Parts: sequence; C-alpha cells; structure tokens
Amino acid sequence: MIYSSMKNFKYSAGFSTALVLFSCGNTKSQLPEIKPDTITEHVKYDTDDPAIWINPEDASQSIVFGTDKDTDGCIFAFDLEGKIIPEKSIPNIKRPNNVDLRYGFPVNDSTTTDIIAFTERERKMLRIYSVPDMKPLDGGGFPVFVEDANEEFQYPMGVSLYKSAVDGAFYAIVGRKTGPLENYLYQYKITPKSDHLVSFDLVRKFGDFSGKKEIEAIAVDDALGFVYYSDEGESIKKYHAEPAKGNEQLAAFGSEDFLEDIEGIAIAAYDDGSGMLIVSDQQRGQFNIYDRKTNELVRILNLATTETDGCEVVTVPLNDSFKNGLFVAMNDDGTFYYYDLGKLK
Repeated sequence: MIYSSMKNFKYSAGFSTALVLFSCGNTKSQLPEIKPDTITEHVKYDTDDPAIWINPEDASQSIVFGTDKDTDGCIFAFDLEGKIIPEKSIPNIKRPNNVDLRYGFPVNDSTTTDIIAFTERERKMLRIYSVPDMKPLDGGGFPVFVEDANEEFQYPMGVSLYKSAVDGAFYAIVGRKTGPLENYLYQYKITPKSDHLVSFDLVRKFGDFSGKKEIEAIAVDDALGFVYYSDEGESIKKYHAEPAKGNEQLAAFGSEDFLEDIEGIAIAAYDDGSGMLIVSDQQRGQFNIYDRKTNELVRILNLATTETDGCEVVTVPLNDSFKNGLFVAMNDDGTFYYYDLGKLK
C-alpha cells in the first residue's frame, strides 16, 4: 500500500557515511540503531507481512493486520499499542503469507467497504475479507494459478491490491512460492457479485524472474500506476500496474544495494507525487530508501529489526505516538515493530 513520502531528500554527511559502511561488506548494519516506538505482542508461529487500516472515524482506533505463517496460521489484528484484537483477527488460515488492504470497494451500487486480501498458500487460494467487520467476501477462497499445468507453480505467496486511478477498478496482483522465468505474477480483477461476494477474473500474466531465490514482496503505487516487486536474488523490478499499458519491464534497480535477499517493499506517497520506497535489506538488518519518482537510493537506515520480510507504511497522523504516520516492520521473533514515520526522515 502507499501513503506518504519524504520531502526534500538530501545527500547528507550521514548518508555518505552510510554508503561507506554499506560498501565495506559488513554482514550486519553498522549504522546507529533507530528503536521502535512499539513492539506488538508475540504471535504463535512466524510473523511475515503487515497491512495497516486507518479508521476513518477515529484514527487512534486504526488496526495493524499481520500474518502468522503456519499451517494453523492467522491474520492477527493489533491495536496501535501492539495488543492483539481477538475479535478482528482471522484464525485457522493454512499458511497465510502476505496481506494487503484497500479502501472503498463497491459491494453494490450503494455500499462500499474496505477490504484486505491475503494468500492462503497451502490451499492455493487468494482470500478477501471486509474491514472492519471481518466478513469473508470470497465464498471460501479463490483458486489462483490454476492455468499453470505445473502444480509446484500454483502455491501463492506475495499479493498486492491495486485500485486503478484510471477507472477505479480493483485488482489483486499475486506472486507464487516457485514459478517460471516469465509471467511469474498473475493479475486478477475483483468485481462485486449480487450475493455480496466478489468474483475474480484473470486479466494478465506478467513479470520476469531471474531464477535466483524467489519473488515475494509486491507493492503497487496506485496514484502513479506502477507495481514493484523484489526479485530477491537480483533487483527490484518495476512495471505498469494498469493491464492496458502492457507487460514491458520499466526498470530494474537496487542490484548492488543489498547483502543477500531483497525483501519487503513499502511505498510512502504524498499527493504531490513525492515519496519513497522503503525496502528491507534482510540479512544486513537495514532498510534502503529510494526516491519515489527517480528510484534512486537516497538513504539507508538501521531500524533494529532482524531478518525483516514484510513492511508497510501510512503517512497520516494516527495518535500522539504516531503523529507523522506509521511504519510497521516484521521482526523474526514473532512480533511487528512500529515506528513514527518521522524517525525515517
């Protein structure tokens, strides 16, 4: 998801120092640690990816959703103090991987709802729930990658939603645990049905894969119309999110900026088009920040996390702890770390 940005990036002395430390081949970040403001309660198994829902009536009552990745998994809901909200959590999910959220999906001609989507890998399904009432809209799940004859290529992993700035249509862009060198991602259009459920229609296959490691993190910049994904062993890749604009790769960047795996991507976006991409350098324990417009590396931060996969950001004020917005990162001890977005500036 996308929300805010970093205005007036500058190549400061601190950034120059970061580049020196980065280039020395250190396996762990040597940068000063930026501590989280809040750490969530522990989940049962393995945290993986967060999504943030902003409560339109009271931002202080916003919810952070996070996947707990196991056969007996869960989409946990947390409040802004990091406490689990049992009545908003979704249990008994068979290995949920990634989760994403969008606002204002038209259930019918007169009603809209916010939605979360997540992959349920062991059932080979994409799931859609309404927020905040947490009702399933998918009739139990939508099978993905069924067109691929290779069963090993049918297990979903990454997902990002996209709300078109062209016509307001909703899409899910889904990746998989293992896949081919071409057309690694499938894009499905999500439309309402008369029974208050949704339908899914495959509209395109796209996305090159290096064959090194895997592709998990996917993030879409709705306003600018771009989708980014982490080809973990090679680079961050960029395509048009709008199906009609074709499947040509627009850019590949960051190949020299990571120790090993290129992981979670969060897009912070401002209305004026400025912003940043925050990307996890997993083994080094750092986050690389790229300019939203140019995709140039502008900052490197040590946020005191370990082995971060997924991350997410919103830029509106939520409460006294998160006056500048909220950045959330998964940590490998079964928690999520919360930061006031001002700490990343």
